[in-house]
Amino acid sequence: MLRILIDTCVWLDLAKDYRSQPIIAALEDVLGHEDFGLIVPQVVLDEFFRNKDRVAADAKRSLQSHFSLVRDAVRRFGDEKDVEATIKALNEADHSAVYKGEAVNESIERIQRLLFAAKAVPATEAIKARAADRALNGVAPFHRPKNSIGDAIIIETYANEIEQAGSAGDEFAFITHNKADFSQEGGDHRNPHVDLVPLFDGVRSRFWISLADLLNDLDGDLLANYDLQLYGATQVRGFSEILEAEHLLYRQVWYNRHQNLRINIERGREKVVSDEEWSAAKPVQRRRMTTEGTWKLARAAARKTEAEIGIENCGPWSDFEWGMINGKLSALRWVTGEEWDMLDTYLFLR
Repeated sequence: MLRILIDTCVWLDLAKDYRSQPIIAALEDVLGHEDFGLIVPQVVLDEFFRNKDRVAADAKRSLQSHFSLVRDAVRRFGDEKDVEATIKALNEADHSAVYKGEAVNESIERIQRLLFAAKAVPATEAIKARAADRALNGVAPFHRPKNSIGDAIIIETYANEIEQAGSAGDEFAFITHNKADFSQEGGDHRNPHVDLVPLFDGVRSRFWISLADLLNDLDGDLLANYDLQLYGATQVRGFSEILEAEHLLYRQVWYNRHQNLRINIERGREKVVSDEEWSAAKPVQRRRMTTEGTWKLARAAARKTEAEIGIENCGPWSDFEWGMINGKLSALRWVTGEEWDMLDTYLFLR
């Protein structure tokens, strides 16, 4: 029997994106067979129910916000003869988006049925103690400066289920999107963190960062069949979604450069000067100068960035992660019309 533990973040990501419905349908199919079962830690159940309403509201608000911005842009900058037809088409798309927003509620209901069908596994005192030991020793998921007790309880529940397995033939799978806490640092995120490697031998127990990949590994045609039934074709990401992803990466790149500037100022390699000092300086001297006004704007922008994207999305990054962020930003900008390697962030403070 394959017993699968799906992290809370995976359930929430499945719920918030209507395009994940084929994955939910395929999972329902798999779990309908007696050879498969879910491991549902009580903490996962609690976290999902605590966050599901927020996920549904965010999905609906995001769609409404995108269409409002596009309509405004069409009215302001569109060719007058095309505005009416374009707005009409947008209204049709908005109507479709309402359905897709409602699809989030349907996804949540289906996920709830799957979670309730499995018996929730409580966090025993032994599980809590082992989770606390991870915190005391600073091992994953406590290798980063954040409170990860929930994540530790989830992974210790998984470890306990392996230890208590009633059959030597039982196999296990752990699926998470939380690469920062569970995946290999500065390497292939498909591999577990070095502190978690003993739990995953790659045969009886396997680590996954994609539920779709696990389903495809079980049956290469299963997910494709459900995707075809629900949508009829491969789904291309919308332009607004591409811009949203580009904006997050743009903020992350800018914020990292800002932190480098801050460190240089603190260590005396860069100097904050008045406008008068800047004007009097030679061009070569200005390379290591930042005006007081610019530095004030930069600090305000950094606070705004932390509030907008969350401090957990602001780094610091390993060399591997930093390379991925820059590569993604370059690729998305190329898709939207920029040249390759366009990574400028100088417009941020304007």
